[in-house]
Amino acid sequence: MELFVFLGSLFGFLITGLPIAIVLIICSIILLHYIEMYDPMLLAHQMISGTDNYVLVTVPFFILAGELMKHGGISKQLITFAELVVGRFRGGMGYVTVLACMLFAGLSGIAIADVSALGSILIPMMVAIGYRKDRATGLVCSAALTAPIIPPSLPMIILGVTVELSIGRLFVMGIVPGILLGFTVMSAWFIMVRRDGYHDVKTVSLNQVWPIFIKAFPSLMLPVIIIVGIRLGFFTPTEGGAIACVYAFFVAVIINRELKLHRLPAILYDGIKSSAAVMFIVGGACTIGWLITMADVPAQLIERMQGLVQHPMLLLIVLNILFLLLGMVMDITPIILIFAPVIFPLIRSAGIDPYYFALVMIINLCIGLITPPVGTVLFVGCSVSNLKMGEVVKGILPFLLAELIFLVACISFPRIITWPATWFGYNY
Repeated sequence: MELFVFLGSLFGFLITGLPIAIVLIICSIILLHYIEMYDPMLLAHQMISGTDNYVLVTVPFFILAGELMKHGGISKQLITFAELVVGRFRGGMGYVTVLACMLFAGLSGIAIADVSALGSILIPMMVAIGYRKDRATGLVCSAALTAPIIPPSLPMIILGVTVELSIGRLFVMGIVPGILLGFTVMSAWFIMVRRDGYHDVKTVSLNQVWPIFIKAFPSLMLPVIIIVGIRLGFFTPTEGGAIACVYAFFVAVIINRELKLHRLPAILYDGIKSSAAVMFIVGGACTIGWLITMADVPAQLIERMQGLVQHPMLLLIVLNILFLLLGMVMDITPIILIFAPVIFPLIRSAGIDPYYFALVMIINLCIGLITPPVGTVLFVGCSVSNLKMGEVVKGILPFLLAELIFLVACISFPRIITWPATWFGYNY
């Protein structure tokens, strides 16, 4: 019964439009009353202790690093480098957009950062050479979904902390699927170029190649430093977040000289606001997670889905359909925090590798970021392009279909995710 009380109160208050953090607190109060354990001090204690986790310090570090990179001239450098690599192909500006988003993904770890930092530059550039504005916006939004998959990834950090998985291993396992997702969007763009009749080509002269590479090199090295450092044990993910901040500051201020010191307070304030919003949700979700455990909800779920536990592939399909539906009405962070503690015991009971499922889950939830009615990336895309949601959704549809096909491929052929992990020393 506790399972239905939890789900009923959660979705009941979600449809009211209340902020997710407030909804989580209300659900906690209702569940505490139901199991006859209500105590305001207990509620406050669980919220505070839920955020009192050393690994969660990584969250504000990577958010701040992303803000520093966004305001430090990195976006233009990555676009220029992407033009050098893929601009020569027909519809070159579209390929440049996807590659630039993939490169920026290795710096930000947040999809909305990709859209806001690159969309404001790339969308006007694509419209100026004759691209449909809705198609250009849809391409940026779709390509930005590589950000939560290609490390460093904020959702991977939150998921790793929530279900006690190695963040370093999640980072390493996200490299190849993230790149493949980017290539999937490029494949869809290859078709749309011919359907929409684009013929643009962006060429770079030979004498510009070396200067462009040298200028972009410091920015391109950030994800390499983080991943290699964590994998070889030079520093922890939390320390890696601090190193990312210092490195981003050094590149933006000393090398690029784009970030002026008088802008730092505003950047720090934006980082604090974003971090506070995430941590408020984390506190509420950790309280719910503790109550779910106390009420033995995971055991109830396993008992009710015992038939699916005996059929892992069917269980994967059902859970992915559930996540696709949840992604349409909730953001990726609260879904991870609320449902991962309930779902992962079920996954382990079915004998499914938790790291493989973690990657599939994040890929699935990323797709929810561009699906109406509550797609956060969709909203940012509308804001950047000044288009209505319906217009942006129309531009996104071909890429959304391609990403759904990629998700089905990852479910049908797990080796897409697990086999590349063996390259980095993980056994499968």
